[in-house]
Amino acid sequence: MPAFTITGDIDPFLHVSLSKGEKIFCESDAMVMMEAPLQVKGQMRGGIGNALMRRLATGESFFQQEIEAVTGDGDCLLSPALPGSIELLDVSPSTSYTLSDGSFVAAESGVQVRPKMNTVGGGFFGGTGGFVIMEAVGTGKLAVSGFGSIFTLDVSPERETVIDNSHAVAWSSNLSFEVGMPQTGGGFFGNIVNSVTSGEGLVIRFRGQGKVVICSRNRSLFQAKGGN
Repeated sequence: MPAFTITGDIDPFLHVSLSKGEKIFCESDAMVMMEAPLQVKGQMRGGIGNALMRRLATGESFFQQEIEAVTGDGDCLLSPALPGSIELLDVSPSTSYTLSDGSFVAAESGVQVRPKMNTVGGGFFGGTGGFVIMEAVGTGKLAVSGFGSIFTLDVSPERETVIDNSHAVAWSSNLSFEVGMPQTGGGFFGNIVNSVTSGEGLVIRFRGQGKVVICSRNRSLFQAKGGN
């Protein structure tokens, strides 16, 4: 099977080694370098319906890149669109992941990234994809990226875990979650006022048993303050 390795400490590459006949898929324009035995082509994975929904709902590319080792073994280097870290996740029949906008980098061919209906709250308020978000299912390695550094949290049933909406990268699909305002103990209008005056936006509350991948930087806030 393809070997996925994260190379570099700051704005790392995803290094993938493929044996002849193996293939991976990645987000459009992710490929930085590939050796001669490899070939790249655009694919509408999941059919035109899934590709169109992915494009309209999440801003992901209509076509994704498929990289295949055609004439022999070879390596390639991939890079996410935003500066930041990369995390490798294992997808299996019992472990699938929900992805926030722009977090997908690459996956083995046994993984399918498909549209999934969001919660009502997430659809109205979230920066996590609106009413349709993406879910990675199947079997294989999945690479996701976040703006800045990445950290993986283990969520347990004993306590609710609250994440700022703009810092969520991916999470176990079996976790229940809801998007809302930070709780201040002051009622609905008190929560609104506190959210505005504190500068803290919407949050996601996760419950259950699973993992949540978060990133250190807020893309929208960075851009609003003059970042590129």
